[in-house]
Amino acid sequence: MLSFFKEYKLFAIVFGIISIIIISIFYNILKVEKPLPIYQPAMVTTELVDSTIQHQKKYHKIANFSLTNQNGKTITQDHYKDKIYVADFFFTTCQTICPIMTDNMAIIQKEIKNDPEIMLLSHSVTPDIDTVDRLKKYAVKKGVIDTKWNLVTGDKGQIYRLARKSYLAVKDNGMPDDYGMVHTENFMLIDKQKQIRGYYDGTKKEEITKLLNDIKKLKKEYQE
Repeated sequence: MLSFFKEYKLFAIVFGIISIIIISIFYNILKVEKPLPIYQPAMVTTELVDSTIQHQKKYHKIANFSLTNQNGKTITQDHYKDKIYVADFFFTTCQTICPIMTDNMAIIQKEIKNDPEIMLLSHSVTPDIDTVDRLKKYAVKKGVIDTKWNLVTGDKGQIYRLARKSYLAVKDNGMPDDYGMVHTENFMLIDKQKQIRGYYDGTKKEEITKLLNDIKKLKKEYQE
């Protein structure tokens, strides 16, 4: 009996090694990260989606826009062409969630400041108050890097349409485009095709960590 085990000892060792290799291969295959979702109106809570697009299941993109940044420069989709960017909505006189959101956006800026693929875009929801001069003072106070982060003002109707019908960022009450108040803690991750790839609570540090990790995942999609 002892001689039988000695005879097959080498076979057992080789079989064990091969089994470990096969298991490792399958483990690595199963561990492959899934791509980030591409958010469509039909995937988002209905109260955040305009009734005209609630059932849209594909082809949703951020609409073209023309707004003015903290330096008086006109900013359009062309400035974000072939860029991944993080968008939000704020106002300079906000004393509740906006200061926290802006500080967290500054953390993102610090992490991506040397990455030419990533930018930031913050829309003022009180454009009648947030003039170019006011945005510039706010930008200087918050350490905004002009080449990475645009704070934009402009037509209120256009900004509210972007929030409600493009970014799907805020509750829609069926109100006119420039009526009511857009106030949301959402950060949106936008890919190079102008598609929404993630939503995050801009007031929570753990969500910012998740957002930064998702940016890395999204970048990998363009490297494959």
